[in-house]
This record gives sequence, C-alpha cells and structure tokens, in this order.
Amino acid sequence: MLNVRDLHVRYGRSVAALHGVDLAVPDDGVLAVLGSNGAGKSTLLRTISGTLKLHRGVVTRGEVRLGETRIDKLDPASIVRLGVVGVPEGRQIFTRMSVDENLRAGGISTSAEQRVKARKRVHELFPVLAERGRQRAGLLSGGEQQMLAIGRALMSAPQVLLLDEPSLGLAPKVVEQISGIIREIHAQGTSVVLVEQNAVMALNVADHAVVLEVGRVALAGKSDELSRSEDVQRLYLGGHAETHTVTEEAGPRKHFLSRWGG
Repeated sequence: MLNVRDLHVRYGRSVAALHGVDLAVPDDGVLAVLGSNGAGKSTLLRTISGTLKLHRGVVTRGEVRLGETRIDKLDPASIVRLGVVGVPEGRQIFTRMSVDENLRAGGISTSAEQRVKARKRVHELFPVLAERGRQRAGLLSGGEQQMLAIGRALMSAPQVLLLDEPSLGLAPKVVEQISGIIREIHAQGTSVVLVEQNAVMALNVADHAVVLEVGRVALAGKSDELSRSEDVQRLYLGGHAETHTVTEEAGPRKHFLSRWGG
C-alpha cells in the first residue's frame, strides 16, 4: 500500500532529520511508529502527507509511493485526493465551526454520494458527533475533538490514515476508546500509520512497528515481537516484557510484509 524507501530529509541547510528510512505499510495494516521527541516521527508524516515544505523541509534522497504512484513530489491536496489523509498532532479542528461543518470540510474533495456514505460511517464510529452536529467544535471535550479530527479525515474515504499522537493529552479511558476506534477503522479496510509516544497503546493496536532513533530506523518487526524486546521495554514501556505483552483483543492478527528496513 504505502512504501518509504531510503528517505533522507533535511531542514534548512544543516539539520538532517531522517537518514535512509525504509518502511512499508501493508494493505489494511496498522503500522506504529515509535520514538522519543526529535526522533523524526512527525517529519516522516509530513513527508508522506506532502506538508514538509510548509515546515521548510526538503527530501534530499529517497521516495514515498502509494502503490505504484510516487507521492513525495506531489502537493498535499493531490495526496489527499489519492487517498492519504492525516490527522495532525493537537487535532487542529476548526473550533469556531460546528461539528457538521468540520465534517463537510473533510469531504470537500469527494462526490456528494461519497460524502453521504462517509458521514454515515463517521456517525457509526462516533455517535457523539451525530448527537452534537450543530454544536461549535471548540466546545467539545478533548476526546470528542480528537474523534472529530479523525472523523473529518475519514470524510474523504482514505486508503491510508496518518495519525499523529492521537492519545496526546487524553485521559486513559478516552485513550482506550480511541484505540478501539483505530482497530475498527483498520477492520473496515483502511491502512493506518500511527505515530505515538504511548508505546503500550500503539503496540496493542498495531500489527507491525518501527522505532525511530535520531532519524534512523533502529528496530522494526511485528508489534508483539517488539513489545518483548528488551530495548523497547527499557526505553518505551518502562518495565519488563511480562508486564506489557501485547494483547490479542482485536482478534487474530494477519501476517503482512516481512521485509523491513533498519
């Protein structure tokens, strides 16, 4: 579905953010991208979504492909139309607009028929958005705003959904709800790239994961295997392998691509 190959990214003349990053997001898969602040996670999403130039970044080598189509040289709107849609860190909803207006904005590039289908899907995933359609988005709780941000992205019926820190600032119970929603989105056939500092949540949701360290892929593999890695346990899970073993509550895991960069 989505392939990143030998990706090098620089900000300005001197700040190298990514160094030869390779990763693959299989059809209908969930890929978690872990790493500390400054590891390059947001840079990776900016490159995939086409927003890197807005942050004065540039791809100096490598490529990003959606299927057979190279997308790293396209503008953000073209990338959205191809089916790759992001939910930025901090949600970035239109706070002065209503919930319904936010959703309509998310589906602006699709046909009327597609918007009707997408809205039905969003309301099924997030009943609270249907109940509060006329309410100003800025009056929603933090968790509800995150649901709206995800719902707005789903209005364009993406093939690949990019989620940047969806659990940030949310209460544990809400994080659990968001985790369940990501699983359902995946089950409905949408691939997901999940950038998270909450490694426990991310590894429970994902099929595969990569760990970025200073712009490089340090570890990559199946999420349940990485959850048992001593390095991942020590650096991201704050405990021992038996404490944070990834659960199978989402059902049997599928087997995806076995080739990973690092």
